[in-house]
Amino acid sequence: MSLQYQSEPDETVEGVLAVEPPPPVEVIGPPVYTSALIACFAAVSIAQFAVGLDPSVLIAGFDKPAFLGGGEYWRILTGAVLHGGLAHIALNSFAFYSFGRLSEYLSDRAHTAIVFLIAAIAGGAVSAFFVPEGRSVGASGGILGVVGYLAAYTIQRRKFVTPEFRRSLLMNIGFILIFGLVLYQVIDNYAHIGGLAAGAVYGFLQVPSDPHKDPRESGSSAEIMGLAALATTIAVSIFSIYLLLS
Repeated sequence: MSLQYQSEPDETVEGVLAVEPPPPVEVIGPPVYTSALIACFAAVSIAQFAVGLDPSVLIAGFDKPAFLGGGEYWRILTGAVLHGGLAHIALNSFAFYSFGRLSEYLSDRAHTAIVFLIAAIAGGAVSAFFVPEGRSVGASGGILGVVGYLAAYTIQRRKFVTPEFRRSLLMNIGFILIFGLVLYQVIDNYAHIGGLAAGAVYGFLQVPSDPHKDPRESGSSAEIMGLAALATTIAVSIFSIYLLLS
């Protein structure tokens, strides 16, 4: 799976909201969950380069026949933290940082980790259902989940989001889909669509449309689920490194 998008939204993080005042900078902080997940991708990629990209895909990539008929169900997760080369990991990391930091700013930051994990699984499942042969690697199913989550956010919180930001996000989604159609032979479009849809559904269910509710305040349950999702991705990354180096 690979991801490339047109550009980061023109507005800075501070300029996304049209009405709702941003919280103090010290409350926002750095994109912790996003940075931790990117660190996972980087660590796994180092192990991939150590053993060779092609062998690493055979060992821990999302091998669909092995997943569907071989009982190797863990591959749907390990495949999501592997990448196909330096350009692939760089593009996915840049895209995830761009969209992930927006997600952490606009909502409870824990949802970024939750959405990524759910969308990565959903994207892999949709891909395996429609194209049950071959192998794929990459975090873009999960990344598109975050994009779908942001798209749902702009609809649920339409009164608080500038039209320019909404248009920029939709342009990015359109470019991703067109780019995937052009390079359909090398891009797992079903994983992209599955991840995007999963993130959007989660966003519609989670992001409050009530203007009196702050989406940045989700309660302790969201924090627990976010930490669990992050811990799961970290564990999957460690397991992937173990498979590659053992």
